[in-house]
Amino acid sequence: MSHPLTAEAPRRSPLRTVLTVLGALAAAATFVFLILTQPGEPVDAPSASATLIALTGYGIATVLLFVGILPTLPTATLALIPVALVLNIVLGQFVGTALVPIYLDSIGTVLVAFLAGPAAGAATGLLSTIVWSFFNPTLIPFAAGAAVIGCLAGLAARWGAVRRLWWLPLAALATGFAAAFIGTTVALAVYGGTATGATGAVIAVFRAAGDGLAESVLKGAILSDLVDKLVTFAAAAALAYALPRRATQRFEFVRRHRVLAAPRKARDSEAAPAA
Repeated sequence: MSHPLTAEAPRRSPLRTVLTVLGALAAAATFVFLILTQPGEPVDAPSASATLIALTGYGIATVLLFVGILPTLPTATLALIPVALVLNIVLGQFVGTALVPIYLDSIGTVLVAFLAGPAAGAATGLLSTIVWSFFNPTLIPFAAGAAVIGCLAGLAARWGAVRRLWWLPLAALATGFAAAFIGTTVALAVYGGTATGATGAVIAVFRAAGDGLAESVLKGAILSDLVDKLVTFAAAAALAYALPRRATQRFEFVRRHRVLAAPRKARDSEAAPAA
């Protein structure tokens, strides 16, 4: 007997919609609270209170989002999310130790968003950051940015950016600007604008050129995020097309919104007149 989630995903009920909206509001409220209450001090880790607030708020948001969307997801999505988490953390941790000003810590999030939609992408981004924060607590205040990346990637897929690949760079750049703005806000409010590794070096270059702290952090974030999201969206799209078509067509979001372009043979057979 097949699991009910392998069948056609049910339409979202009003209750599930409310839960999803509450999850989004919880993430936004946590982000705003952190920004409004944390002093900008040059520290290498958030305070204990900031960590607790972020874990609690983003944890609640993650639970609400997953409860809201879980009944609408096929088993394929449930199997993909753990893979996405590992992909985010392993790549992000590896690249974080390299002297390159990009992150590559959201490829799994964007892949889930392309295949399962914006809510699943946002929930995956939140969960990925929460799990990773147990190894690196400095990341937890940035969870809102990870959720926004997943949400925007899912919206881009819904609007045809993965099917019409010339739209993909535009979607990546728009997502990069949003991520840069959120990341800059967190970096200034929670960490006083400090950064390490290649990103810190980029900020130092702008500072040496005479820019102010906020301007340097924003320029560094825009430079890093734009390049990172271009690579991330391209990699996630390549992974989505590399999956067998029978696997991607199990995702109700992919079928409903025709997220992926049909193979040439499928297009030719559809265009051929009936005998």
